[in-house]
Amino acid sequence: MRILLVEDNEALADGLFAILKGTGHAVDVVRDGASADAAIASENFDLVILDLTLPEMDGLDVLRAMRARQSKAAVLILTARGAPEERVRGLDLGADDYMIKPFDISEFEARVRMLLRRQAGLRSAAITYGAIALDLNSRTFSADGAPLDIPAREVGLLEILFMRAGKVVAKEAIMQSLAAFDDDLSANAIEQYVSRLRKRLAPHGLTVRTARGIGYYLDKASAA
Repeated sequence: MRILLVEDNEALADGLFAILKGTGHAVDVVRDGASADAAIASENFDLVILDLTLPEMDGLDVLRAMRARQSKAAVLILTARGAPEERVRGLDLGADDYMIKPFDISEFEARVRMLLRRQAGLRSAAITYGAIALDLNSRTFSADGAPLDIPAREVGLLEILFMRAGKVVAKEAIMQSLAAFDDDLSANAIEQYVSRLRKRLAPHGLTVRTARGIGYYLDKASAA
């Protein structure tokens, strides 16, 4: 999943970036409101983690602008501005959650997982398709109860396909979900990951099919 972190405190931004990146997400970091507004206007994100007191453009103005553009990204406000009227205003403008600094890292991680599940239309942290199960909390896969050893980038791709099993996911959408600004991810690389996933999934009765000219979808190998 692709996350935009908007935070002007460098130390906090670096720490949150490491946590989010360590769980396998594609993470972009900007440090002012104007850059956040430009990024949201030009890229697709699953989640925006948004500070409010930002240089150049206040976080609430960023939020107002993104909702006016009909952005569907989930928004977690992360701020020291904790007055009830601030929380109400942020939620009324379209934030999905609101956390006040300082905060507990474990709670932060849990809220991120919850918002990403909600974005995918999922209520449970456990998803099963065929013989394979995905634990969204740990972002791990297992087959018949045994862990599957899958490299991180392939985990990200399989997670995207798994949460939309049976539905075509556009190649461009996959690339945007997997790659941050500074990642070098080509269409050819996606094809290589798909090829490797097919080999890993074959013993478990699943495959990744190609929708020619559009993208890919996860399917049961026995399906026509």
